[in-house]
Amino acid sequence: MTIAYSQEEAMSSIHVTKSEFKARALEYFRQVESSGEPLVVTDRGKPVVEVRRYRSDQRSPREKLRGSVVRYERPTEPVAEGDWEALD
Repeated sequence: MTIAYSQEEAMSSIHVTKSEFKARALEYFRQVESSGEPLVVTDRGKPVVEVRRYRSDQRSPREKLRGSVVRYERPTEPVAEGDWEALD
């Protein structure tokens, strides 16, 4: 098992190398499932994959997006041709 990059990361997740994960994947899955702590898989010391417990979100799409629009001015005005970015 590798050491996390900061104290904050050390408290929030466990880091393992790809080869360690490959050899003990089922064990790590069970550990994440029971503890709820995420597991970070590293490649040459850099994080590449995070494994975390699945959490079902029963909220409606509308509820999930509630509060995500920061500002919505003049919603009924038409959009001008110059307002769009051209793709080359």
